[in-house]
Amino acid sequence: MISEAKDSSELMIDLAYASVYFGDPQMADEVGELQQRLSELVHDMRAVCVMAARSPREADAMASVLKIISAIERMGNDAVDISRIVTRRVGIPRELVADLSEAEEVSHRVSLREGSHFAHRVLADFELPVAVGMRVVAIHRDRDWITDVGGDQVLLPGDVLFLHGSPAGIPRLRQLAGAPSWEPPPLPEEPTTTDLGRAIDVLVEMKNISTTCVGLAWSALVMRDVGLAAEVRHLEDRLDEMKERLETWVLRSSARSSDPSPLRGLLHLGQAAEDLGDAAQEMVWLIEKQEEVHPILSLALGDADEVVVRLPVRAGAPVEGRSLRELHLDIDPGFHVMAVRRGGRYVYRPRGTEVLRAGDELIGSGPGEGERTLAEMCGWVLVDDDETGEDVLVPVGERRRS
Repeated sequence: MISEAKDSSELMIDLAYASVYFGDPQMADEVGELQQRLSELVHDMRAVCVMAARSPREADAMASVLKIISAIERMGNDAVDISRIVTRRVGIPRELVADLSEAEEVSHRVSLREGSHFAHRVLADFELPVAVGMRVVAIHRDRDWITDVGGDQVLLPGDVLFLHGSPAGIPRLRQLAGAPSWEPPPLPEEPTTTDLGRAIDVLVEMKNISTTCVGLAWSALVMRDVGLAAEVRHLEDRLDEMKERLETWVLRSSARSSDPSPLRGLLHLGQAAEDLGDAAQEMVWLIEKQEEVHPILSLALGDADEVVVRLPVRAGAPVEGRSLRELHLDIDPGFHVMAVRRGGRYVYRPRGTEVLRAGDELIGSGPGEGERTLAEMCGWVLVDDDETGEDVLVPVGERRRS
């Protein structure tokens, strides 16, 4: 249930931002439907936790599970707040839509044509997270929405796929769907040095930081990493500061606008992004305080749609000496690098110009089917350990000699 709830909350966030980007009220309504399912799931999980605590020690361990459940519920509520910008017609400046297309991870939709590569085939045939760096979060078919999209889902002509991931994969994606080429919304001709431009730039950065914050929080939980937990707190502090700047610039720009009502959407998005950071900080509190973390959390997070990996870079590995932009890890094998650990410190949200060195450690999230490929690129082979049942890293050369 924890695994399903985590995936549902992340799906809700993706769909909520997509509904704002596309101005799609039906998609925003679907976020509300997902919230009802998530609320029922949260209720059931809390009931199970109460029943499972039969002793003071078990109660203490279950308290950590309840804290994570509350954080997941909070993230789902933030997604609903974002979608209400569309359902309540709060409005946002058109400049924001253009800037969102430049975010690190973007939403995209494409309609499938008859005769395309996708038509009448199952989704698993394409391994889109690995092939194009984007994952299908929902399918709109006739009047129905399919949000529980599995690999056995058959794609039909006329389906509208809603995806989230690297913008670099959009051209290849549209080619597979038989769709015409696509251009992002044009940026306004006016300079972005206005107060509104500054507010929009800050908001896009807040979106990037908040989603990174959540990803690092899950990583910190899985790896019991105090350093990553400290980075989450640092990012959350930045979100607080950025929210204050956002509010100031929105208020300043409202004085110069004939219709300031669309600016309300910026404040709504800023509040949701800041609260996502708070939810992430709530999760890593367990690691910071070195509280007991119930082992069920690691098991549940391992069953989620995306896996979190931590891979050291071996000397002579294919990734050594190459920049993240050259490697295109977000397309193949479909992993988003959230942080690079170097010399005991973390470089979070590394830019494309970041060159990987031997001894670096990559912290990334992506599809389980791409994990072995990423490991090999870092100079390792994943081998099943017969005793523990877990994967262990074996240098590529050593395995060949054995």
